[in-house]
Amino acid sequence: MPKRVLQGVVVSDKQDKTVVVKVERRFTHPVMKKTVRKTKNYHAHDENNVAKVGDTVFIEETKPLSKLKTWVLIDQSKA
Repeated sequence: MPKRVLQGVVVSDKQDKTVVVKVERRFTHPVMKKTVRKTKNYHAHDENNVAKVGDTVFIEETKPLSKLKTWVLIDQSKA
């Protein structure tokens, strides 16, 4: 099974080798037929501490690295 890859924005880089990435998904509400935005925060491993707040990044699913970290930073681009 392929690993999931998500795109999001870094909202915190205060922890060592960890970034918090906000991922937004959009879907149509089944009853109201209105587009709804939902966001979720993911803790991702950033080995070299390269990501900064506001950066758009790609994260990939991986084995559990700690209690909260099950994602790893794979790509970074300045927004």
